[in-house]
Amino acid sequence: MQVRLSGYRKKLAMALAIVFILLLWQVAAWFLPDFLMPDVPTVMARLWEEIQSPNFRAALWGSLFRLGTGYGAALLFGIGFGLIGAVLFFFREVLKSAIIILQSIPSIAWVPLFLILMGFGNLPIIIVVALAAFFPAALSVMNATESVQQVHVSAARVMGATRWDLLKRVYLPAVMPELITGAQLAFGNAWRALISAEMLIGFGKGLGRGLAYAGETADMVGVMTGILTIAILAPLIDQLVLENMKHRLLRYQYV
Repeated sequence: MQVRLSGYRKKLAMALAIVFILLLWQVAAWFLPDFLMPDVPTVMARLWEEIQSPNFRAALWGSLFRLGTGYGAALLFGIGFGLIGAVLFFFREVLKSAIIILQSIPSIAWVPLFLILMGFGNLPIIIVVALAAFFPAALSVMNATESVQQVHVSAARVMGATRWDLLKRVYLPAVMPELITGAQLAFGNAWRALISAEMLIGFGKGLGRGLAYAGETADMVGVMTGILTIAILAPLIDQLVLENMKHRLLRYQYV
């Protein structure tokens, strides 16, 4: 029997995890020189200054734009192809085989190719983000469609359901829990790919570019501020957007 934690206990667990990480960081700062490991209060003060800076806000919105565009495209195509594979079995096997081969390549490895093809700009980063998120999104939906009970599919066909009806009324509701889980996994991949691509490409303003620049100039306070920002934003987006969406779409599981 699966035991679910209450909302209060989940928040308490998250708070304790944050305190533990900050404590480890502070202990490391006590034993290392300041120029190697700044302490927590120093980085927090720097983060507060950065938040009020127009450059920081421009970098934040630049990263969020690339993330939203790439991640949104990945979900659209991943879910769409995954559902199409439910009714076109040969297409599903071909797509699954291609994903198994291609997902073994780190998304960041595509950056040099896309830079040569597209030049510097937002597009190479967006495509890298989309590639990183597409694979888990498509695979989760395709795997879920395989577990849909055939009796439901047969009953729908007997009632005259078309392939579109099967996708909309049988497969989509059945795969919704796995779809949401796949979307959360895809977000983690997309977020890591975004920061890595911005650090490597170094185009425009972005959180990854700011972190890379701080490292290039040996600004350890800036480095830790960038890491802290990245660590805060990812779970914040996951909890405020994806987790709320999960609760809305899967209300029956949380009653």
